[in-house]
Amino acid sequence: MQLDIRAQTLLKALVERYIADGQPVGSRALAKISGLDLSPATIRNIMADLEELGLVASPHTSAGRIPTPRGYRLFVDSLLTVQTIDESTVEARLHAGVSSQKIIASAAQVLSQLSQFAGVVLAPRRDSTFQQIEFLRLSEKRILLVIVAPNGDVQNRLLLTEADYTPSELVQAANYINQHYAGLPFDQVRLKLTEELRRLRDDITRLMQAAVEAGSDAMSEDSEDMVISGERNLLSVSDLSSNMGSLRKMFDLFEQKTSLAALLDQSSRANGVQIFIGGESKLVPLDDMSVVSAPYESNGRIVGTLGVIGPTRMAYERVIPIVDITARLLSNALTHP
Repeated sequence: MQLDIRAQTLLKALVERYIADGQPVGSRALAKISGLDLSPATIRNIMADLEELGLVASPHTSAGRIPTPRGYRLFVDSLLTVQTIDESTVEARLHAGVSSQKIIASAAQVLSQLSQFAGVVLAPRRDSTFQQIEFLRLSEKRILLVIVAPNGDVQNRLLLTEADYTPSELVQAANYINQHYAGLPFDQVRLKLTEELRRLRDDITRLMQAAVEAGSDAMSEDSEDMVISGERNLLSVSDLSSNMGSLRKMFDLFEQKTSLAALLDQSSRANGVQIFIGGESKLVPLDDMSVVSAPYESNGRIVGTLGVIGPTRMAYERVIPIVDITARLLSNALTHP
């Protein structure tokens, strides 16, 4: 949509003022803040044109105007001046050097704390691939299964067995699995074991099968698909808290997660920061809500998406760099040398 410079300047001034104080903006206020040497009458005419284009609207309770989702979209795409944020502000809050799950959880918290809205991270899809397993005898018929994932994460599961295995038998079973199946998903190992272990002793076979079942469960259960932090922040956002219907729909969205996950997954296929305003995504049809998202990587491969969920009346110029920097720093933290 092409607007002349006066219309662009007035729309930019209106959106920035409305984001700042949440009140409809009148022609007299625009005359003061826009920096244009225009009469209120001229400004009213331009605003009427913008309203006809669907970029602003007039609430029935006020003579002033507010931006529509379409107006926000034009503002974000063409008129926005993104703020500069010190990376160290984000980096200091990310807990590097811990497991990937904890890093992802801290990224969601960082997004929430810095934006004062809700932070969300769609975690990498976890397969059940393992790099190595070990068996540790705890006591009679109680064995600790230690699973090392390719990224270095370690999972532990307790196995309660019918037989009492000696340390040498545990080493033999672990060596067999590691030598034949390391680097494969547990589901694939399960199929191979059915045929290949028939020639081994039954008691060792049962131990290996138990390990594969427990390992598959451990790798699939441990990772939460989506981490959301700061949902309570949205209760203090007047645009949302004043509409219980919208607020209820939003928290239903957090609870069910399916639509939100689909939206984040969609944005992982794009480059850089993506902004979904109001119901324009169709996946999350809430007119009062916007999502600012960006994909993140591990070892050069996109593995997930993160973002900020808040009202359409958010300070996009602040939230965009928060999301962008957090995605970049999370990528660095998850990249292994």
